[in-house]
Amino acid sequence: MISGKSGNRLYLGRALFTVIVLLSVPSVVLAHQQAPPSPQAAKVRTMGAIKSVSSNSIVVSADNGVDVTIQLSAETHMVRVAPGQKDLSGAVPLQPSDLQVGDRLLVRGVPVPGSKDVKALSVIVMKESDVTARREQEREDWQKRGVGGLVTGIDVAGGTITISVATIGTEQKSIVVRTDKATILRRYAPNSVKFDDAKPAPLDQIKVGDQLRARGERSPDGGELNAVEAVSGTFRNIAGTVASVDAGAGTVTVQDAITKKPVEVKMAPDSLVKKLPPEMAQRIAISLRKNASAGGPQGQMRPQPGAGPPSGVGAGEHSGPPDLQRFLSRLPDTKLADLQKGEAVMIVSTEGSGAEAVTAITLLAGVEPILTAAPNGANTAILSPWTLSSASAEAAAP
Repeated sequence: MISGKSGNRLYLGRALFTVIVLLSVPSVVLAHQQAPPSPQAAKVRTMGAIKSVSSNSIVVSADNGVDVTIQLSAETHMVRVAPGQKDLSGAVPLQPSDLQVGDRLLVRGVPVPGSKDVKALSVIVMKESDVTARREQEREDWQKRGVGGLVTGIDVAGGTITISVATIGTEQKSIVVRTDKATILRRYAPNSVKFDDAKPAPLDQIKVGDQLRARGERSPDGGELNAVEAVSGTFRNIAGTVASVDAGAGTVTVQDAITKKPVEVKMAPDSLVKKLPPEMAQRIAISLRKNASAGGPQGQMRPQPGAGPPSGVGAGEHSGPPDLQRFLSRLPDTKLADLQKGEAVMIVSTEGSGAEAVTAITLLAGVEPILTAAPNGANTAILSPWTLSSASAEAAAP
């Protein structure tokens, strides 16, 4: 699922998306208006969060960064909708006294001559409490019905994506993600680690090698998932040792084990720092070594006889081995300042370019046994952006 930090911004940024269309259909809105203005009046739309409320006006912090004063009158039609509601059939009438700071609004009105104010004709309100409750429901749904991994195949015509998912104590598992016209598809913006920056994107934008997270109904054997939502992106995996840490600046320099060059990694507010328990790192390393000795590709973990999940980690609601990403998402956070010079780390970051510093999505420490077992870099396949617990988003994570 998407991280808590970015999950709320996700809803505050996109939860009213479905009702925006309603305001494009005059008949829907005008049916609720008592005194429609003249056809010559220029209409404006304002969307944002309430900054302050008075008896006859609202100050809205609009999504474009500008504060707008919305004037209310007896002719203003105000309704409350639930997150995800696709029409106004279930809208509930609302009074200005019901509004609170933080509530989301979509206002349709006309400019007030001689000022920057807007006279509201109709106001669609989404209560912050409703947004928070819906976000928590979806966060739980991403955890229960979500799966994330590396894209290994795409069939645009058939609407399917094949991903390779790292699991605990076994080889990489392939899962076919099935999409249809109702599936919500999004893609991370370049150089962004925020799930709410993900934009709608068609299936043909997904590439082999991308990371993808989807949620939906799994088949009984866990080999297929009918997706209701999926988010993808191109990310960079880095494995190496810590060269230096600047906790004040929020950066860590890592000596890349593959390129043998230092890479400066920035930590964003949404970036996570985790540390793998020694016993778990050893278990993964053993799997990698056994696979290498059997002639298999490094980075894929073959079954270990009698090896079950670590304490506290179950297979979840679906059959098959437990999802490693789900386990990693449950690890406690670690402070950047706690990292030591020479400590082995694995990082999922934005792609970046050239010598430009990259931004971390997740940094995982305590991985020295893994890097020793598979030093060619394939070990980074066990880590993905969805360690954000996405959800978000994981993230999602993201």
